[in-house]
Amino acid sequence: MKSAFSGGTDAGTLPAALEQAARRAPHRGIGIFDGRGRRVERLLYPEILDLARLGARRHAALGVTPGEPVLVCLPSSWEWMEAWLGALLRGALPVAVAPPGAMGASEAHVRKLAALAERLGARHVFSTPAVGREAETLGLDGLTAILRTPGELAAAAPVGAVPGGDRGALATPSTDDLAFLQLTSGSTGLPRAVMIPHGAVLHNNHASDLAIGAPHGRPTHQWAESMVSWLPLNHDMGLVGCFFLSLNLGLDLWLFNPTTFLARPKLWLEQLAQRGPTFAPAPNFGYQLCTERLKAGDLEGLDLSGWRGAMTGAEMVRPETAAAFAELTAAAHFAPEAFRPCYGLAEGTLAVTFDLKGQGVRTLPLPEGADTGLGLKAVVSTGPPIPDTEVRIVAPEGSALPEGAIGEVRARGPGIFRGYYNDAAATAEGLRDGWLCTGDLGFLKDGELYLTGRIKDVLILRGHNLMPHELEWLAEEVTGGGGAQRTGAFSIARGSEGEEAVVVAETTEKDPQALAALAHDIRQRVGRTLSLTLADVAFVRRGKIPKTTSGKVQRRQLRQMYLDGELERLDA
Repeated sequence: MKSAFSGGTDAGTLPAALEQAARRAPHRGIGIFDGRGRRVERLLYPEILDLARLGARRHAALGVTPGEPVLVCLPSSWEWMEAWLGALLRGALPVAVAPPGAMGASEAHVRKLAALAERLGARHVFSTPAVGREAETLGLDGLTAILRTPGELAAAAPVGAVPGGDRGALATPSTDDLAFLQLTSGSTGLPRAVMIPHGAVLHNNHASDLAIGAPHGRPTHQWAESMVSWLPLNHDMGLVGCFFLSLNLGLDLWLFNPTTFLARPKLWLEQLAQRGPTFAPAPNFGYQLCTERLKAGDLEGLDLSGWRGAMTGAEMVRPETAAAFAELTAAAHFAPEAFRPCYGLAEGTLAVTFDLKGQGVRTLPLPEGADTGLGLKAVVSTGPPIPDTEVRIVAPEGSALPEGAIGEVRARGPGIFRGYYNDAAATAEGLRDGWLCTGDLGFLKDGELYLTGRIKDVLILRGHNLMPHELEWLAEEVTGGGGAQRTGAFSIARGSEGEEAVVVAETTEKDPQALAALAHDIRQRVGRTLSLTLADVAFVRRGKIPKTTSGKVQRRQLRQMYLDGELERLDA
């Protein structure tokens, strides 16, 4: 692929793109809101470049070397910027990890961080003091030995502090070199690390520039002034689709922390109304949250006519959610045509397909005989493949299927990942002859992709992937199951609310009060560990969960039994 683009950037690498933003858009930058969403601190791109270079020199002083993974487990903040961008400019492979929850570092979160660091062979993990204290309490000596706080990074004497002395601390990568590792879900419950080259990010941003601007007759960077986002920087949509897209197009980025949006979704809409011609992405649940928490009267005085692109992806796009959001914001002049469904995943860097028509959410009836288990009656067009990218639909054995037939979605192009870091077996399974095996189901019609479900058991809740094993293990810790008594977890559709998780557990307990106490404890354990509210907890007798001959839970069959009311519930 070519390293020069006709969009907002012609840089060949991400460090070069940051330098270019500082040079071409010195009046633009990034603003980060505080936890209440009221006060904002802003740095311009030249200042962010200086911060990144300083971070690289400090990384060098701490012994970080080019090519090694560096885990950054921090919330959206200037500390994150220095640690992650500093590692990037140092030539290391930064890895953005979900930060601790608002209530501090949970045991499960810290254990997962320790396991991830061990899997990747990381020698440096940057996180909060709370994570360090919890790691010490749990006796996780391996994590404690490599964990550093933002304060320790800031206190490091930077290598080459004199002018021109940082040449040894800053890497000079090429377009084809790896830039960073992006985490995704893995079959064991631990994320896998997707290897993303510099050129893949730049190409994906260029394609998004053209796609978002298509209905307006010109690339996005020629008319937009800003983005407003609450997406976390450990999410590919937040990192590539907001942070780097803003930087590469020379736009302002106004950034909330996700917890702020969850508590006060109106703040997001207020900023979108104030920041000139703008665009912003969100998973379906973000728009749904607005419809649940807000009324039309709450938006009085807001003018959302400048919000010209409301991208929606990362989970199933629900037509009813789009309709409800459009109704909520009609008096605020939001145009339903601004909805732009898209499809992407970490292994594709981000975008794989993108709606180009700008006619809002468009649907087709679910093909006859299709059974996704998600209760869908209509499926949404996510548009055609982005430039230089191919999408095809294949049968289980890999043969191409005709238009309209449902099969696995596969993709090939310059944005497809290089493989999983330190995981050759998973790479061989996910990449076949240059084609990414997405594990998603869909069909093509008139060149556009329609998603219908998933082959994989992975649950997509609020835009984040979650392996069912994680829910099952937590439930079995409460019930004492896991041997002869098993647990199954799956997701169900709840109309415009999207997907919600259900746990079905086998037990010998029959007393209603004891069952109610078990359900309460399971909900509490899942809520505290994963910040997730379960839609239902059901109990059945031992042996009533369907399993394969090798003892594996058949989650799809279990979900269908649940939906059909065929479970013999003990708690009924």
